[in-house]
Amino acid sequence: MLLAAIVLAVASLLPESSPLHASAFVVSLAGKYLAYAMLALSVDLVWGFAGILTLGHAAFFGLGGYAMGMYLMREIGARGAYGDANLPDFMVFLSWKSLPWYWCGTDHFAWAMMLVLVVPALLAGVFGWLAFRSRVSGVYLSIITQALTYALMLAFFQNGFGFGGNNGLTDFKDILGADLHAPATRAALLVATGIALAASLLAARFIVGSRFGNLLVAVRDSENRTRFLGYRPDQVKLLVWIFSAMLAAVGGALYVTQVGIINPGEFAPANSIESVIWVAVGGRGTLSGAVLGAILVNFGKTLFTAWLPEFWLYGLGLLFICTTLFLPNGIMGLWRPTRKNDPEDITPEVSAPEGEHP
Repeated sequence: MLLAAIVLAVASLLPESSPLHASAFVVSLAGKYLAYAMLALSVDLVWGFAGILTLGHAAFFGLGGYAMGMYLMREIGARGAYGDANLPDFMVFLSWKSLPWYWCGTDHFAWAMMLVLVVPALLAGVFGWLAFRSRVSGVYLSIITQALTYALMLAFFQNGFGFGGNNGLTDFKDILGADLHAPATRAALLVATGIALAASLLAARFIVGSRFGNLLVAVRDSENRTRFLGYRPDQVKLLVWIFSAMLAAVGGALYVTQVGIINPGEFAPANSIESVIWVAVGGRGTLSGAVLGAILVNFGKTLFTAWLPEFWLYGLGLLFICTTLFLPNGIMGLWRPTRKNDPEDITPEVSAPEGEHP
C-alpha cells in the first residue's frame, strides 16, 4: 500500500498531458481509502484478536478528524469570509465573542496532534474501564458502543457545542503553511497516509505477535479460563481498546486532510457498521485482511454509487451475507484454509489431571 501511494503521488506530479498523470480526485480518493484502512485495522485489533465486536469506532475516527479540523480552521486566519483572524467563520456567524477554552492552542500543529491522540484515548479509557470492569460483553457491549457514537453525533449536531453544528468544519486552506489544494501538498499527504498505515500495521503485528497478543487471543477464546489462570481480562481488553481508539483517531485526522471536511455525519452508527463489514470481507483476525477489505469495499462503493446509487446499500448487505455464508474467514481465508483435523486447533473442553481419563 505504501509503494502504491508513492507511485500514485509521483504520478499526480506529472504534467496533465501525460497518460500516466493522476488527477487530484484520484489522489484524494486513494488517501481516503488508506485512512479507512486504518479504521478497519483498529476494528480488527479489538474484534479479530480480543473478541470485542465494536459498533462505535466511528466515534474515535470522528474525534481525530475534528481535532485536525480545529487546527485547519485556525490556519485560515483572516482569510475567512468574515475576515476575523481569531474566530472561525461559523463562530462569527453565531455571534460568538471569544474562542471557547477547548479551542485554545489549536493553532499549533503539535497541540492539535496531541489532541488527536489524547482525547480519543481518554474517552476510550473511561468507557472501557466502566464497561470491562463491569464485565459487559457480547451484544450488550456492541449496543453501548453504538450508543456512544450516536450520542456524540447528536452532541456535535448542536450549534452551541462549538464545532460548526450540522455543517461541521470545512473550507480549509493550509496545513503547516502549505497550500492544501496544491498538487505537491496532496501528494505529500497521500504518502504520509501510506506511511502512517504501514507503521500502524507493523505496530499491530508486533502487538499480536507478542505475549500480550497471546493474551488477547486467550481472552477472546475463553475469558473465564484466562481469569482463572491469574490474568486480568479487563485490563488486557482496556489496553488494546485504547490503542485501537488512538489508531482510528489518527486515521480520522488524515482523512480530513484528504477530503477537506468533517461533520457530525462521520459519527453515524452506519459508518461503524461498515467498518465491521470491511474487516469481515477482508478476513477477521488477519490485520492485512482488514486493510484489503477496507480498500476493496470502498473501491466497489465508489464504482457502484456512480453506476447504481439507489442499490448500493442493498449490495453492501448482500456482500456481508455472502461473505458470512461462503467466506467465513474473508478473502484472506482463501489463502489460509481452516484445517479441521489439525490437533493443534482442537482445545478440549475439560482438562483431566495427569494419569486420569477425562
